[in-house]
Formats: sequence, C-alpha cells, structure tokens
Amino acid sequence: MRLFLALVPPPGLRERLGALADAAHARCGGRRMPDESLHLTLAFLGEVGDDLAVELAEEVRSLAIPAGRWTLDAWGHFRRPGIVWVGGRRPDAALQRLHERLWDRLEARKLPGRPSRFIPHVTLLRRAERLEAGDLPHLDLEWPYNQVTLIHSINDGQAARYVPLARSLAT
Repeated sequence: MRLFLALVPPPGLRERLGALADAAHARCGGRRMPDESLHLTLAFLGEVGDDLAVELAEEVRSLAIPAGRWTLDAWGHFRRPGIVWVGGRRPDAALQRLHERLWDRLEARKLPGRPSRFIPHVTLLRRAERLEAGDLPHLDLEWPYNQVTLIHSINDGQAARYVPLARSLAT
C-alpha cells in the first residue's frame, strides 16, 4: 500500500484552502485538488507491505507531536509537474524539525527516501496550464497543528483517494 505522513488541516482552514484552490483553478486551469485531499506531506513512504503498515500505524499512534503554527502567506509552483501550491515565505523551523524527527524514525526502520530538500506546501492544482500567481488572492493563514496522520493513498485509475490509517497523540 502507498503511504505518507501528513498534517491535515482543520475543517475551517480546509474550506479556506478550498476557496484558494477555486481562485487558482479559475486563473491557472489544470486539475483542482478536492478539499478532502488537501494536506501537507511530511514524509512520502511509497509502497509499503501490509505488516510494515500495521507497525507504522502503531508507531504513529504512540507519537506525541509538539503543537505548532504554520503561516501560509505565499503562492508557489513546481514548473515541471505544473503544480500550484500555497506555503510560507520563510522557512519554518518547527516544521523542519518535525520533518527531520519523522525521517530519523523512518530511517531507523530502514525506510529509504528522505528528500534532499523539504519545501512545506499544500498542493492546490496539478497540471496547471499557467503558473503566474500575480493576480491570485493575498493570503495570510495560520495553520495550528498538533497531530500527524498516516495516510493510505489509493489510486484506482481515477483521482487518488486518501484514507487516514492512524493519527498521532494530540498535544
């Protein structure tokens, strides 16, 4: 099964991110991510066997994640895959520490894949036709977080569906 660890936005923030996705879609085209799919990926694990997935779910349920706040105040894009996203203007030290902590635990389990660079972002569009963000709405959102979710990405030939498997302890 294909797994990743993520922060999932609270419902009110998810709605606001959905409105930004609508604005970006109207300006840039492409495929808009459904509101229920909006998240911040902390660690993409790829294909994992069922036994390891069960172990990872147990480990996630035992994690205590320090509470934090992430400021989303910038539009961005990844040109080659045509992704339009929102994120922060400045690096967020707390998110970076969380990312590193999770990958330290994953590598202790011999899971490869730690990226060379971590760019915290929420993907709003895929395969965008235009990547200019100049006339997109100003944003200044606060994302309070205190939980990490282990998510199963199911791709059955349609758009991917994300199913939460486990959540860390709330602090």
